[in-house]
Amino acid sequence: MTKHRCAWCQGDSLYEAYHDEEWGVPVYDDETLFEFLILETFQAGLSWITVLRKRENFRKAFDNFDYKKIAQYDQNKIVDLLADTGIIRNKLKVNATVTNAQAFIKIQEEFGSFSKYIWQFTNGQPIKNSFKSIKDIPANTALSDTISKDLKKRGFKFVGTTVVYAHMQATGMVNDHETSCFRYEQV
Repeated sequence: MTKHRCAWCQGDSLYEAYHDEEWGVPVYDDETLFEFLILETFQAGLSWITVLRKRENFRKAFDNFDYKKIAQYDQNKIVDLLADTGIIRNKLKVNATVTNAQAFIKIQEEFGSFSKYIWQFTNGQPIKNSFKSIKDIPANTALSDTISKDLKKRGFKFVGTTVVYAHMQATGMVNDHETSCFRYEQV
């Protein structure tokens, strides 16, 4: 029997595996939340599959998304990253990754963890939406607007409302699986 999946991932095995195993699953650990935040910022203006195909290269280039190391990156490391053909070589996004790692650590210091900070916006629970079709799923919401503004106020870069909403979807803060998708009830 064929599993019914959300329309956006069908036809690509990497996309389908990501959809089936990760997308929309609630994430509460800071390391994974940071990884998704960085990947989402690199996605800005691009397709998610582009980033997903380069994910392992990003892991290698960015010290397995170790935000403590990334926060210490100097100009030499940034130059090396900009020469790395395995990642998206956007100078503003690479610099933003360092800035975001520093801001991430400041949030941890203030709230005890980034998870506590980000999940406070949903009272620690995923928001379960009921979208029948990909056409119904918004690119952003009033909540992603609020989170985006707060992150920017705290010094984060490339965290517009659409990036934030994609992060919320990826990390399970919202369940945007189509109601007919086999994962809808599972996450």
